Amino acid sequence: MTPAARTQAAIDLLDQIITAARKGGAAADTLATRFFAQRRYAGSKDRRAVRELVYAAIRRAGDLPVSGRAAMLALTDEDTDLAATFDGSPYGPAPIDAGEPRATSGIAPAWLEASLAKSDVPLQSLVDRAPLDIRANSLKPAPDLPDAVELRVSGGWRLPSGTNIEQLPAFADGAIEVQDEGSQIVGLALPAQPGMNIVDLCAGAGGKTLALAARMNNEGVLIACDTERTRLSRLAPRAERAGVSIVRTRLLNPGQEADMLADLVGQADGVLVDAPCSGTGTWRRNPEARWRLTPDRLTKLQALQAHVLDLGAALVKPGGHLVYIVCSLLDDEGAGQVDAFLARHSGWTVDLLGLPAGRPRGEGLRLDPGTDGTDGFFVARLRAAW
Repeated sequence: MTPAARTQAAIDLLDQIITAARKGGAAADTLATRFFAQRRYAGSKDRRAVRELVYAAIRRAGDLPVSGRAAMLALTDEDTDLAATFDGSPYGPAPIDAGEPRATSGIAPAWLEASLAKSDVPLQSLVDRAPLDIRANSLKPAPDLPDAVELRVSGGWRLPSGTNIEQLPAFADGAIEVQDEGSQIVGLALPAQPGMNIVDLCAGAGGKTLALAARMNNEGVLIACDTERTRLSRLAPRAERAGVSIVRTRLLNPGQEADMLADLVGQADGVLVDAPCSGTGTWRRNPEARWRLTPDRLTKLQALQAHVLDLGAALVKPGGHLVYIVCSLLDDEGAGQVDAFLARHSGWTVDLLGLPAGRPRGEGLRLDPGTDGTDGFFVARLRAAW
């Protein structure tokens, strides 16, 4: 592909991503995979160049652009070589008209930037590129990772950007799992020892579930729950590859969770609530997510977070722990949720957390990309009364 053709391909892919963000369609990575599957003529260098252009444009635009061309034109104001590709050549974009609309720069839509500022969030670095972090599986022999850099959490490593993780023998053997350093750190907030009875209430595909199983030395009971069948179905093959046998999955029907968890009430030594959230702490990995969030969506997420916290609390035995995690930097989803929980549940107390990163925020800790070099998280550990 010529440089101009790469630019036009990036514009076409951006148009799809913008439409999906507006209508609630597939994520950018999924759309990119489909896009290139339909364009077999694009070589690996072409695909890489187009992706880089697309994500540079996404990261620069705070508000949802009107079009892929508007998003790309915003980059040309700072890149004369890119501007030169708008030459009207075959398969390339038409020449630039000085009056054409350009995407506005910013960290997020204006209303969302205001919410982040209210929560004292450092805006810089929120949409920078994320590193590639992995967790070594202690149930397997130590992996050979000569190019890796050790992280602050035991068993955590950072691989060179661009590493094809799925091609590594250690990945095929289940010796490593992709997991951001921040995710590894906040997962340590829940005490997990061999023989415990633990519930991961919002397990998803099981990243934190597998980390808990390793800390439990694959001994005890670990029940992974979720309301989405597709996500939860990914856990079983991951657990098999990791050598984990103590995980039991439980698919919950929305609105009927309490009934379907009745046999676990008061039985758990610990419950992990890695709650659905806005994902404002993960924009480095999913920068177009800023365009999908609305005030109404945020309000619904807060109601869901309170709901799963109450569900989790009912499962904890006297003196047991409930750990609340969100990959959000907004107080309404973090510290504010814990304050509201404590107001609803008398007798519960808060444990101080001594984690390798993060700063106090309300009754918990918050990690952010700019300060900690991790994805953004809020975490708090609550203890049930004896």
